[in-house]
Amino acid sequence: MKNVLLVFLGGGFGSALRYLISKTINTSQFPYGTLIVNCLGCLLIGLVLGYAVKSNTLSQNYTLLIATGFCGGFTTFSSFAFENQAFLKSGDFTLLALYTIGSIIIGFSAVFLGLYISKYI
Repeated sequence: MKNVLLVFLGGGFGSALRYLISKTINTSQFPYGTLIVNCLGCLLIGLVLGYAVKSNTLSQNYTLLIATGFCGGFTTFSSFAFENQAFLKSGDFTLLALYTIGSIIIGFSAVFLGLYISKYI
């Protein structure tokens, strides 16, 4: 039950922060807010899990709170999918391609960057 509570708390904070960032940044036709939170979440999970593996000093509780809870609540695949559906519906295939490919490339790169940085902290 404690693990579920940790994930719940982290997820709540992550979701609230995602909402605030997306509400502030998503002011144009392109969903910059979702892109930013997803990429920041990828960077953070790379840092946290890389550090957890490297140091063995990050407890399972902190890993659940931050990686599973916070990053899980902070990032959003459902919004990403819905925004892509909106690009399809409007016929904007250029933004669809840029958003989809950019999200995947930047997201993967951010995870790898986080893992790399975690080697030095």
